[in-house]
Amino acid sequence: MKHQRGLSLVGLIIVASIVAFVALVGFKLLPSYIEYFTVQKVLRDLARSPEMRGASVKDLKIAFEKRAEIDNISSLKADDLEITKEGSGGFTIVASYGVKVPLFANVSACIDFEVRN
Repeated sequence: MKHQRGLSLVGLIIVASIVAFVALVGFKLLPSYIEYFTVQKVLRDLARSPEMRGASVKDLKIAFEKRAEIDNISSLKADDLEITKEGSGGFTIVASYGVKVPLFANVSACIDFEVRN
């Protein structure tokens, strides 16, 4: 064999460690993004809900607390929501929050999310 082709053992170890690192970071960050999409869905549903048309801001916050408990939203509380009433009886809801995810040792990822409806 004059010309060998393929991956050497050292190359395989390097590629495997890079893949393992990316997988570790991905698996640690995935729950935060799943929660973000859940928050997005809950706020969209609350803003468009027909039973919330004549409700007050306090009623909307209580409804969010109930939905957050059901959907296991722990990063955002009802007091963190910025709610403004629109003229047609609807609501505009803005939520800004941050999540700090420990990766390994003393390294953490800080993610800032903002949801607008």
